[in-house]
Amino acid sequence: MKNKKFTLLVLLTFVLSIFLAACNANPATEPSEKENENENNTEEQASGEPKEGGDLIVGSIGAPTLFNDLYSTDISSSDISGWLYDGLVKYDENLEPQGDLAKEWQTSDDGLVWTITLHDGVKFHDGEALTAEDVKFTYSIPLSEDYTGPRASDFEKIEKIDVVDDTTVKITLSEPYAPFLGTLSYGILPEHILKDVPIAELGENEFNTKNPVGSGPFKFEEWKEGQYVKVVANDDYYNGRPYLDSITYKIVPDANALMAQIANGDVHQASVQSSDLPTAEKLVDDGKINLSTELSLAYTYLGYNQKNELFQDAKVRQALTHALDRDSMIQAVLDGDGEIAHAPSSPLSWAYNENVPKFDFDVDKAKQLLEEAGWTPGDDGILQKDGKKFSFEVKTNQGNKAREQIAQIVQEQLKQVGIEVTPKIMEWSAFIEDVTAPNWNYDAVILGWSLSADPDPTALWHSKEREEGLNFVHFSDPELDKLMEENTKQVEQSERKETIAKIQEGIAEQQPYTFLYYPNDHYALDASIKGFVHHPSSEYYMIEKWWMDK
Repeated sequence: MKNKKFTLLVLLTFVLSIFLAACNANPATEPSEKENENENNTEEQASGEPKEGGDLIVGSIGAPTLFNDLYSTDISSSDISGWLYDGLVKYDENLEPQGDLAKEWQTSDDGLVWTITLHDGVKFHDGEALTAEDVKFTYSIPLSEDYTGPRASDFEKIEKIDVVDDTTVKITLSEPYAPFLGTLSYGILPEHILKDVPIAELGENEFNTKNPVGSGPFKFEEWKEGQYVKVVANDDYYNGRPYLDSITYKIVPDANALMAQIANGDVHQASVQSSDLPTAEKLVDDGKINLSTELSLAYTYLGYNQKNELFQDAKVRQALTHALDRDSMIQAVLDGDGEIAHAPSSPLSWAYNENVPKFDFDVDKAKQLLEEAGWTPGDDGILQKDGKKFSFEVKTNQGNKAREQIAQIVQEQLKQVGIEVTPKIMEWSAFIEDVTAPNWNYDAVILGWSLSADPDPTALWHSKEREEGLNFVHFSDPELDKLMEENTKQVEQSERKETIAKIQEGIAEQQPYTFLYYPNDHYALDASIKGFVHHPSSEYYMIEKWWMDK
């Protein structure tokens, strides 16, 4: 996932890829013992010089929905978009900003004017030159009142965009905006193809699904829905032709089947779920794969739709968290491969606040809070209030075994406090359509966010993001809204960290999510794959530099 996007994960971590998935976050914390187990270090691996050729097959339990950074919200879409498009800026494996299409950039002393110089000779996949006009065109889309995608807040501080010449663009902001480098990582779209498409219709245009054209290292070739997406090397890539000839993104919705295909060599790379680690480790011992493990810039959560009156009382949401034994979930489902989460952030982020309010497992406290909120047991033992039972459905995505099992555990544990829960496991694309705008067709959801390199919480939590943005649990707190608006103006990191800490405390106190755990990422790679570098929020980081030694 490109770092600008909060994307829904199969992590969505919407890993909302969140991309949720759009993508913006940072480093901190000592690496754990597992984090030092990265057995796929590029320097250790590289045997001989990189060679061109090879058809890489990567496997995923999630399917993409469309290929356009300004509209996608799931990690599968964001991953593939990262092969097709380049942004102006990217974040390296240390979450430091680096130039991508931008050769350099300068900012005025007041932080309002950004002058960006592009690399010469960049071309779109159809051979047309990429210029500053394309940058202006792309960044103007979310500024339009007709824009219907979820990324408007990342661009709203842009006051005007001026094209200085073919390789220079000047962007003027209405006020200093600390996360702006994250905004510069959105993929650049071709004006010559899309200029006549009404912005109100752009999100549904066939460009996004049938013929996406970017300037990235790979070109779109084919999408067989529900089966695979294939891309091929861009021979004219400005930063040098990729070593691989092609990548096939193979959709294998069943995690057991995916592991079998990794073992058989039918899939060369895939994310490994915690429950499959023993199988993956055996394949490492057999010399078939390498396994790369690090803490992910992500968290998994149980989110409550506050359009549903069951979840509108913060005391009730706190009770739900008290009623859930997250430690036993991590031990039983992940075999201890995770850490209880309490905050809407990651320990990898420089803005992570470990001192947020915590709601530990306490059934008696949960019952007390529910009683204080007016919920009392009915004749059947199910809590009721004003003639309404405390009964709801929790949705999650098929193929993610951890989430499927957690849904069952949530059902069992909440039953102990008199709450009736019905799990519903759904195919990925139908699931994402249900839980995001404009449908919001769910009571509660088990998902994850893949976080971005900038820790700005606005996209997920500001009230303005409820209708078309990524705040699909409809959380709202006017005081926290003000703090979110302040944080983006604070260019001094220490000052901004204090503001974000208050935001994290306020969100944690109100528990719009039960923050379940911080996961580790485990990537299985065929032993022939070289050039891989583990990135905390991008499974396919610098994939144009991967090569196959066979």
